[in-house]
Amino acid sequence: MHIGLIGGIGPAATVVYYQRLVARMRELGAPLELTIAHTPDIQVLIRNNLADRREEQAREYAPLIDRLKAAGCDCAAITSLGGHFCFEETKAISSLPLVSAVEPLDAAFVAAGIRRIGLLGTRVVMRTRLYGQLARTEAVALDDRIEELGQMYQDIAVAGACDTAQRQVFLDAGREMVERLGAEAVVLAGTDLNLAFDGQDPGYPVIDALDVHVALLADLASGRQTLGAVLTT
Repeated sequence: MHIGLIGGIGPAATVVYYQRLVARMRELGAPLELTIAHTPDIQVLIRNNLADRREEQAREYAPLIDRLKAAGCDCAAITSLGGHFCFEETKAISSLPLVSAVEPLDAAFVAAGIRRIGLLGTRVVMRTRLYGQLARTEAVALDDRIEELGQMYQDIAVAGACDTAQRQVFLDAGREMVERLGAEAVVLAGTDLNLAFDGQDPGYPVIDALDVHVALLADLASGRQTLGAVLTT
């Protein structure tokens, strides 16, 4: 199956999606058919996200999805958990089936034996507890720090880089959710958080939502799963 990605939200997230998809397909011993359509301006997404302009952002995605379809893609995916705030609105006007990065997370947490998960990501992801899509897992966040953490996440996503001080803030925030809120693990519910956590040992379990999404996309690309089965679960 030919996978289409909406990239550029931000560039570092696009790169890591590509790297991990290639690595996973190599593990599976299968070829990868992949096309990436680049979002021209991440600031448009940021403004629409903060103002909850879902339909406007869906219309920004639509021509990119059309481009992926014209390139022969069978499905499309948004390379940003924050960018999923308008997923339903985008799905309604998309010319390709959309493969969600949010829907598979609940099952992944349950499979890992996690009942309470701590969230790090955009303001909206933390405030809405992953858009309210966790049915079998309780999500917690540092409500008194959402603005601070959300702004810092936005800064590293735009810059495509995370400095030492920013990294420590995120590592400490995860630890606080474990120690104070009883989170059994922390989910990186923001694709660019790999910039802070990769190569680190924070002392608590971490699940990268990116890896869950990549595994699903690789299963589709290799034929291990069918699109029909994924979209009806």
